[in-house]
Amino acid sequence: MPRLYFALDLKDDPVSIAEYERWHQPEHIWPEIVASIHTAGVTGMDIFRTGNRLVLMMDVPDDFDGAAKQAADAANPRVQAWEALMNTFQQPLPWAKPGQKWMPMSRIFSLAECKPR
Repeated sequence: MPRLYFALDLKDDPVSIAEYERWHQPEHIWPEIVASIHTAGVTGMDIFRTGNRLVLMMDVPDDFDGAAKQAADAANPRVQAWEALMNTFQQPLPWAKPGQKWMPMSRIFSLAECKPR
């Protein structure tokens, strides 16, 4: 089962960051958002923060179709409303292309691939 990682920045404002975190608490996140994640086949998801940098981790099945998830999200008015709300807190990474939000990350090290010497 693949594990995917993405990065995104928040606006560097403590009040905005706190509000973004509040929206991601179980009692505040919209149920339709959680449902859309599950419907896409995502089996695990975590978001980590340091400063204003976010890292998103997703566990997905081998046949996960990211393009299909994007298309389904684009066609879902509730997901689009959530994305519009989240956009008020987020800012693209400096190297993102116009319209890109969560940027895929590449693994550069794996302890499992290293043999003890």
